[in-house]
Amino acid sequence: MSQPSTIRLERTTPQTAKITFANPPVNVVIPETIVRLHEIVAEFEADPDIQVVVFTSEVPDFFFNHFDASQAGDLPAPEHEGGNPIWTDTVLRLSKAPYVSIAAIRGRTRGAGNELALACDLRYASREKALFSQPEVGIGIVPGGGGSERLPRSIGRDRALEAILGSADYDADLAERWGWVTRTLPDAELDAFVDATAARLASFDRQAVALAKSAVNRATLPPDADLVAAFGAFAETMTHPGFFARAAKFGALAAEKGPDVEYRLGEYIGLAHQTL
Repeated sequence: MSQPSTIRLERTTPQTAKITFANPPVNVVIPETIVRLHEIVAEFEADPDIQVVVFTSEVPDFFFNHFDASQAGDLPAPEHEGGNPIWTDTVLRLSKAPYVSIAAIRGRTRGAGNELALACDLRYASREKALFSQPEVGIGIVPGGGGSERLPRSIGRDRALEAILGSADYDADLAERWGWVTRTLPDAELDAFVDATAARLASFDRQAVALAKSAVNRATLPPDADLVAAFGAFAETMTHPGFFARAAKFGALAAEKGPDVEYRLGEYIGLAHQTL
């Protein structure tokens, strides 16, 4: 029996769709997640009806978590020579897609999950339950899917440096003040607000929405080549001794502490250097 997909797709109306992340207990990103997400994003590019895609999660306390680095070797190669890495291609396609992408964020959003959220056009977060982090540097690697390229454009160079170099967790209130998310809402109001926003955008002229998004993209998106270079740097750092030492340490912590490591990752990253 094949493993159930970590991605669930629901076509809510002819113009709207919902993509739900479902990889309990902590929604880590695995190769199957990326492959399926890439398939959906690519398919929607050619869909003449889709106008709004909403990303959400069914795992309590986790929206979309970091990549499971132990499975990095299982990522498929580009389909053609000279093609972009599959994760890079996914986030590039999503940002440039003719439809509007909305992240409805409830829970921890870290690493690759934060990069996915940053690639979305709109990010709405639960004020009580959303948490954000770009934790790669703290475990000896670098962001590889646009975190270093997109976050400074949202929150500024110094704040992005603090977030990326410090590898800490940031709550939704601070994320909103910094511009990391579009806006926060009380948790009880998040779903209704996102649904209403999606329905409103889906009611507009599709061509006008796509052209307006394309115009904003020209003024704001980082060059594709920068994201390609970032993934290359990410892959290289995964061969460094510093990463192996920290990966072993965090593996031991996970075995000892269990899910608490994922719930309080920012704290454990801050403590890890004391025993390395």
